[in-house]
Amino acid sequence: MNASNLQKKISYKERIISKVGMFNRKHKYLSLFGLAYAFIAIITYNIAFYFYRNVKRFTCLACIVLFFISSSSFSYPAMSLNISFDSEIIHDDSTTGDVIISDEEIAESDVELAQQVELDSEVLIETQEIVNPDVTEADHLNQDNQASLDDILEAGFDDGSEIVIDDENVALATDDAYHDISFNRDDWKIMLVNKQHPIPDDYDFPLGTISGSMRCDERIIQPLLDMMKAARNDGVSLIICSPYRDMDRQTMLFTNKVNRYMDAGMSYMDAYNLASQAVTVPGSSEHQVGLAIDIITDGYSSLDEGFGNTAAGRWLADNSYKYGFILRYPAGKEEITSIEFEPWHFRYVGVDAASVMAQNGMCLEEFWSNYVE
Repeated sequence: MNASNLQKKISYKERIISKVGMFNRKHKYLSLFGLAYAFIAIITYNIAFYFYRNVKRFTCLACIVLFFISSSSFSYPAMSLNISFDSEIIHDDSTTGDVIISDEEIAESDVELAQQVELDSEVLIETQEIVNPDVTEADHLNQDNQASLDDILEAGFDDGSEIVIDDENVALATDDAYHDISFNRDDWKIMLVNKQHPIPDDYDFPLGTISGSMRCDERIIQPLLDMMKAARNDGVSLIICSPYRDMDRQTMLFTNKVNRYMDAGMSYMDAYNLASQAVTVPGSSEHQVGLAIDIITDGYSSLDEGFGNTAAGRWLADNSYKYGFILRYPAGKEEITSIEFEPWHFRYVGVDAASVMAQNGMCLEEFWSNYVE
């Protein structure tokens, strides 16, 4: 056997160490630089060798990533709509007008970019028209979809009882007063409905007529009527709009909104995400269980934050809990409810739960976390 075949082949690491050792012996004052060189050279070699040994694996992975990027809508520039996480659109006043680009401002080669800017502006203007994320766009302005106290009384639901409110007996509950009270998650009055808690498939409830074609859960009509009577006694007019909506109605509204955004040039996923901030996803709207009521007043029919500054908005914020209703989406709770401030949207939860929430400044999600077993 040839003795040369028995010699062990010197590795790259050993060669580097040998060279650095010779260098350090000759230049002792530069030994740190020699050590640094050896460290960097060995690490670089190991990394390069690792990729060399797995070149096929990394090539396949790169092809998969490139295929995903090329086929995904995320690879295209998104339209700058400046959309908040919740229901409404936050925008600068400077973007509300039409986009006008003069010939001096763009070169002939930038015409396609200018057309894209025009498209973005059209979609932005359309989204600015949305006020209430959970209401038909024109229903609250339609007289056939409104009900005043007189309209409800004409429907014959009133039991004829007189509303007598003893302020001492209905004062806000203290923590001690409700310390021993427990709330059952199966209680229909306090059921939690939102994007994370859709309506159960087997949920059923009795529908009652408010007025005309307007309906809601039959069990909340008398408390609603009591609240409207009390408001009238205090010189405040409350008008009901957009109560119960069935699944077909909610699905139609949501689908129409998605289609409108897609017609404006958006991908399906972008259109879906934007539509979900304008119309509640079917199956997660409180209107579908007949427990939510939108309220306007004489002289103010817009469903926007300005309603909170009206006499009706202030009266409801101060007194609705006495009749079992809560301001469902209060200011300052947007990160919890995922819905921006809606001073017109009221939800029935019963007097006990409403009193606890009013006393502690809670929204329904917080109430569930603290009081519901």
